[in-house]
Amino acid sequence: MMEQVIFFTILAGFLITVLLSPIFIPFLRRLKFGQSIREEGPKSHMKKTGTPTMGGIMILLSITMTTLFMTGKFSQPAVETYLLLLVTLGFGLLGFLDDFIKVVLKRNLGLTSKQKLLGQIIISVIFYFVYKQNDFSTEVHIPLTDISIDLGWGYVLFIIFWLVGFSNAVNLTDGLDGLVSGTAAIAFGAFAVLAWNQSQFEVSIFSVAVVGAVLGFLVFNAHPAKVFMGDTGSLALGGAIATIAILTKLEIILIIIGGVFVIETLSVILQVASFKTTGRRIFRMSPLHHHYELVGWSEWRVVVTFWTVGLLFAILGIYIEVWV
Repeated sequence: MMEQVIFFTILAGFLITVLLSPIFIPFLRRLKFGQSIREEGPKSHMKKTGTPTMGGIMILLSITMTTLFMTGKFSQPAVETYLLLLVTLGFGLLGFLDDFIKVVLKRNLGLTSKQKLLGQIIISVIFYFVYKQNDFSTEVHIPLTDISIDLGWGYVLFIIFWLVGFSNAVNLTDGLDGLVSGTAAIAFGAFAVLAWNQSQFEVSIFSVAVVGAVLGFLVFNAHPAKVFMGDTGSLALGGAIATIAILTKLEIILIIIGGVFVIETLSVILQVASFKTTGRRIFRMSPLHHHYELVGWSEWRVVVTFWTVGLLFAILGIYIEVWV
């Protein structure tokens, strides 16, 4: 029974996004919701100027509709489902505001970093209090050991760091056609397996709903992209995968399964630190995917390579959690 639910959840998420896209993409184009490309980015990206963005709206609609419908097929949606939707839609709304300011108000940087951080913290704190009211664990398990550390009230700081950190990490990774769509499908698929292994079926259904939604989006987002997900999608996906890790108590495993997102973020941190302290850059450009573009790799080669690395990280994370 559950195997069928998982299959039809992926299928539903995929089809909803595929069916919504031909409606939304022309609509976004008519509204002139086109992406502005940063001048400091790779020059080859300038041809992408005007490509419709805010496609994350389609992903969020698909995830929400699929999750609520499929969980309702065999039970009432559990608190885990509502917590996942709270963070996903909350971060999605924050990303929507950022995108709206960029493409409609023509302020290319969108929300200020302080505004975005404040919004992320508020959503994270709301999540924590709902989480705590339902008596979820505040322990963090260390993989490959029997050690679990109870952070108590300090867990709220951990949640803020994890949700903010991974939402921004996925956002930084979203720089090439299909890059986040593919890596997210792989990472959420891995967590679907692990949630299933824990008998957390609501979390597993949500995870595969995301897989279906982003694969449907990839049909229109693969190079050359007809639409970008924008911050609406990337911030939401980052918050969602961090929430799944928290609910499954696999917070540290997320560092492995989300290894591509972590590496992309570290490349930015190292680049900034090196330039500020020595005046030299480690990479030709950060995040890391731009470095490979500038050394001569085609965009498609970079994307497929990062997908492959993401798949290896996902397999490693599952292996450590299930078989070691």
